[in-house]
Amino acid sequence: MQKRFKFVSTLLFVLMFAVACSNKESADQSSDKQVTQTASEIKENVELTISAAASLKDAMDVIQHTYQEEHPEITLKFNFGASGSLQQQISQGAPVDLFFSAAEDKFDLLVEEGNIAKEDGLDLLGNELVLVVPKDDQSIKGFEDLVKAEVDKISIGTPETVPAGKYAKESLEKMDIWKDVESKVVYAKDVRQVLSYAETGNVEAGIVYKTDALVSDKVEIVATAGPATHIPIIYPVGIIKDSKHYGAAKEFYEYLQSDDALKVFEEYGFTIK
Repeated sequence: MQKRFKFVSTLLFVLMFAVACSNKESADQSSDKQVTQTASEIKENVELTISAAASLKDAMDVIQHTYQEEHPEITLKFNFGASGSLQQQISQGAPVDLFFSAAEDKFDLLVEEGNIAKEDGLDLLGNELVLVVPKDDQSIKGFEDLVKAEVDKISIGTPETVPAGKYAKESLEKMDIWKDVESKVVYAKDVRQVLSYAETGNVEAGIVYKTDALVSDKVEIVATAGPATHIPIIYPVGIIKDSKHYGAAKEFYEYLQSDDALKVFEEYGFTIK
């Protein structure tokens, strides 16, 4: 009798232990499923903010459309402007996930401040600096014509905040004509505003990136600044260290380096570094 009781007790213990393990496994699976669903829900609602140089707008518009079609869970929000102004915004704590600059020095400031890790940035693109005039104006044939008395206004970006403006001033100084044309200069907030001034005839000439000139049918390129007249035009891109969506930002950062993305940049006149 005692042995039978002991056997029954042992059997009950084993059954209870098995039920407990089964319940725990079900609870763990339920917990894992909940975590997976939560991660999926977060992924579906990711919005990345990319601060990018104004000269990148046309190419990035194409890339944005393609990327969002392939990744419907991602929304790309672009803030286009002068690289210097964008850098200052990020330095002051603006919520940004990636920075795509038209100048190394603006980008390097963010690296020095610790806003971008060195391993999370690279030089991706290059560009050229050109002189443009309104389509129906053939009076200016090259940079040397800017000193003529009949040329009243020329436009460049504000050198302190607009890389294209900094390169333009440097080129004009190297050509030894800056002092002759400085009084004629109309400064613009970014390179696209320079292009607009030239398109509308508000200025007789403007100095912009080649990529900007190529997307306009209202201006004509009359000269290209020699590469020796200014520091190399380089576009670095990097992930902001404090990004709330670092994983998604890194995926887009890597996509920008893909053959598909680089092909788009080349189509819009950029060179690949």
